[in-house]
Amino acid sequence: MTAPVRVVIADDEPLIRAGLQAIFEGAGGIEVVAVAATGEEAVAASRRHRPDVVLADIQMPRLDGLDAARQILAMTPAPKVIMLTTFDLDEYLYQAMRAGASGFLVKDTPRDQLVAAVRTVAAGDALLSSSVARRLIERFVQAAPAAPGQTAARPSLSPRETDVWQALARGLSNAEIAAELFVSEATVKTHVARILAKLQVRDRLQAVIAAYETGLIQPGSRPAS
Repeated sequence: MTAPVRVVIADDEPLIRAGLQAIFEGAGGIEVVAVAATGEEAVAASRRHRPDVVLADIQMPRLDGLDAARQILAMTPAPKVIMLTTFDLDEYLYQAMRAGASGFLVKDTPRDQLVAAVRTVAAGDALLSSSVARRLIERFVQAAPAAPGQTAARPSLSPRETDVWQALARGLSNAEIAAELFVSEATVKTHVARILAKLQVRDRLQAVIAAYETGLIQPGSRPAS
């Protein structure tokens, strides 16, 4: 039998905590191991219970969700973190993704999508699709462009890996990348795995962020069709 996904819920609103706990415990295959009302409690619960996934509200007292996420993601092994927000473009979300969060959820997300999101992240995938991440990242890159000479250094990638990285950052799926580059989907998966390793990032979402921060992709460049 597959072990349940272990979850910590962190939100300063009691009704939100209770509602999320009820949703996950009723879904099957997900175990809520702790709930927290502050960022400090979220960090302590994560250290104590070693969950697979932490859902953390952006706005929490004593230690906000962003700083809590940074501390949680620095643990070894680090749980996956999903940021919870009232707004779909919270000003802190880009910073949270840069810190290593696997995505974000708006609090009024339907229950089936909440459950699917936790399972997706626990399985090692980013919650946001690359195309959604692209729009979010562009918003912040355009609002606060890097000064000349301040773009991050690019890793040493082969020409083909660079092609795959660019396509990935434009929001293409593995199947779409394979069709565009005239290679097999298995080959694309191999390239993506190597790109993530060379970038030292955990998922496709982090690779999209790196593409913008290194200047590989510019805001407003051609999106995926």
